[in-house]
Amino acid sequence: MGKHIIDITLSETKKQKPLSDQLEFGRVFTDHMFIADYTEGQGWGGHRIVPYAPIALDPAATVFHYGQSVFEGMKAYVGKDGKVLLFRPEENMRRMNLSCDRLCMPQFTEQSAIEALEELLVIDKEWIPTAEGTSLYIRPYMIATEPYLGVAPARKYQFVIILSPVGSYYKEGIHPVKILVEDDYVRAVAGGTGMAKTAGNYASGLRAQEIADRKGYSQVLWLDGVERKYIEEVGSMNVFFKINGEVITPALNGSILEGITRKSIIQLLKHWDIPVIERKISVEEIYEANRAGTLEEAFGTGTAAVVSPIGELNWRDEKLVVNNGDIGSLSEKLYNELTGIQYGKIADPFDWVVEVVEPAKA
Repeated sequence: MGKHIIDITLSETKKQKPLSDQLEFGRVFTDHMFIADYTEGQGWGGHRIVPYAPIALDPAATVFHYGQSVFEGMKAYVGKDGKVLLFRPEENMRRMNLSCDRLCMPQFTEQSAIEALEELLVIDKEWIPTAEGTSLYIRPYMIATEPYLGVAPARKYQFVIILSPVGSYYKEGIHPVKILVEDDYVRAVAGGTGMAKTAGNYASGLRAQEIADRKGYSQVLWLDGVERKYIEEVGSMNVFFKINGEVITPALNGSILEGITRKSIIQLLKHWDIPVIERKISVEEIYEANRAGTLEEAFGTGTAAVVSPIGELNWRDEKLVVNNGDIGSLSEKLYNELTGIQYGKIADPFDWVVEVVEPAKA
């Protein structure tokens, strides 16, 4: 998707915006959305911003039958002086192109996608909530639209961006969550699609999450799909452990999603001269560290929660309480620092934040 003129059709009616204290994640959507179409041999075209509405697809569209679908998750924030801010949008678009490559879907020009997003944000700026901890969730996605019942890459696609105002992930303040270690089901294996942000990865995890919910646990801790011993991800988040003063996170191995928040946390830790290592780490090692008294903290990282402290693990019915079930000092510091940067409240030494500038009117 290269540089294109975007046709704009504004909605004739405006939806009622929810109150900040009534926001749910991913339930309400803004007045407009961005769409572009791809046809093999012709490339990207039809770039447009239109009123938010259902998408019409042929019943034989490839996405329904063979799962060619990728997406991203990012946020826009209202910072000081009312500026609209994005956090590392180029990283999300780069990762989406990697997902597209894995699923044999067409790639796009990342900067042009960011420019289209910025134009959409300018139009729907009033939808960005301003209350403490709130933001506008951004969901770019691509689906295969060619009507064809055959196991082959589609020849037609649609790239869409929709927006949803969301409340603070922690309505009552940041608090540790309980995690169930999954032994039976597998999220992904090296060589599969675990490194891509594709819909099927999340569908395959629903059963394990349902079991965790029934047992009173917030998330699932996934183990590797071969030996069922090495830690990979927590739900839809990357995971970190602080052991004896050193922070450890599973190394990217082809089955773990390369989180933008994960990458930012690692850079922050290095900036603070806190030892951080990416390597294989087994669940048994975590339990042994706890028995030895060296497991200090554990936390997940992702766009929605930013940093989610882990207060308890349950592996084979053996419960492990982390840091007495309290928030660790490093987890809290990371959360405050990263959200401070995202909202423009504190200095950004890494140039992560991008200001959305409204184009000058002719």
